Amino acid sequence: MTLRRSNAAFVAVTMLATTPIALSPIITTPAYAWRIVFDPTNYSQNVLTAARTLQQVNQQITQLQNEAQMLVNQARNLASLPYSSIQQLQQNVKRTQQLLSQAQNIAFDVQEIDQAFQTQYGSASLSASDQQLVATARDRWQNTVGGLQDAMRVQAGVVGNIDGQRAEMSALVGQSQGATGALQATQAGNQLLALQAQQLTDLTALLAANGRADALSAAEQAAAAEQGREQRRRFLTPGSGYQPGQARMFNNTN
Repeated sequence: MTLRRSNAAFVAVTMLATTPIALSPIITTPAYAWRIVFDPTNYSQNVLTAARTLQQVNQQITQLQNEAQMLVNQARNLASLPYSSIQQLQQNVKRTQQLLSQAQNIAFDVQEIDQAFQTQYGSASLSASDQQLVATARDRWQNTVGGLQDAMRVQAGVVGNIDGQRAEMSALVGQSQGATGALQATQAGNQLLALQAQQLTDLTALLAANGRADALSAAEQAAAAEQGREQRRRFLTPGSGYQPGQARMFNNTN
């Protein structure tokens, strides 16, 4: 009986001694399960991928900025010039045309010029009386004086336009230099060309008025020379001579 109890006690002690050894792997396993493993190759690939992605995003942002700037430039190029001098230039041209249309006696009309030269500047009529010759010469003189006056009026109008042209030119040059786009610069340049056209119009009108005055003066001289020959012919043509007649003096009724 004592031997059996000793054997049982021995078995129990043996089991207790061996139990921690059997349980120890179960207790220490979780510490090994949370260990972090670092992979340098995978990490470098991830960094390179992120860098490439960031570079692509920056490129897209730059492209969008360039497109936005291009749209802004296009809008500037299509912006219209807020200044226009066309109305003022047209008024100057209209004023010059009005001066030309107010030409006295013989206007700038082809039919009227032809008719005037046939009646007033042609060959002196052999059948016209001396009074008619004198009246025709006076009409020609009035035409010449009127032409000279018209030329001087046009000259005064052209000179009066100079100050306005100077102001318009200064304004257009300022608009051209301050243009924000191609369209505004082009429109400013076109208006400068219109200003030059208006100046050429004034110059053309001035030349026309001066030429008309010179032509009328030359035509008067030519007609006067022709009339002078006719009057000289009449003076030298033998007439009936002196014919005596009865004279009455001092209201003598006897």
